[in-house]
Amino acid sequence: MARGLLDTSTLILLGRLRETDPLPGEPVIIAITLAELSVGPLVASTDDERAARQAHLQQAEADFKPLPFDAAAARSFGQVAAGLRRAGRKPAARAYDAMISAIALANDLPLHTCNPRDFIGIEGLTVVAVPHPDH
Repeated sequence: MARGLLDTSTLILLGRLRETDPLPGEPVIIAITLAELSVGPLVASTDDERAARQAHLQQAEADFKPLPFDAAAARSFGQVAAGLRRAGRKPAARAYDAMISAIALANDLPLHTCNPRDFIGIEGLTVVAVPHPDH
C-alpha cells in the first residue's frame, strides 16, 4: 500500500473524482491543507456554503492525522523556494504549494494533485496527476 500526499485541491474534490486509480493506497494530508480548509467557512458567502465547508473541514480532521510543517520541511522549503526563483516563478505567490511540496519532499512522498501545473519547477518532487472531475 503506497503512501502519498493529497494536496488541498485533491482532498476537496475527493468525493467527486471519477478516476481513483491515481490516488495513493494510503493517503495522507498535511497541516497546511487543514489551514487552507479552515479559511473556507470563514469566507463563505451563504450559510449553506459555510455549513458545507465546515463539514468538509471537520471530516478531514476526523479522517486524517496531518503531517506537520517541521524542521525537515522548513529546510526543504528553502530548496523549493530557491528552485522556483531559478525557474522564474515567485515563491511568495505559490507559498501554500511550496510548503505542500516541501513537506512531500521532506517525507519522501509523491504528491497527488488535480492541479499538476501548480507544481512545475519544483525539483525532486514526484507529482502524480489526478484527473480533475470538471475537465
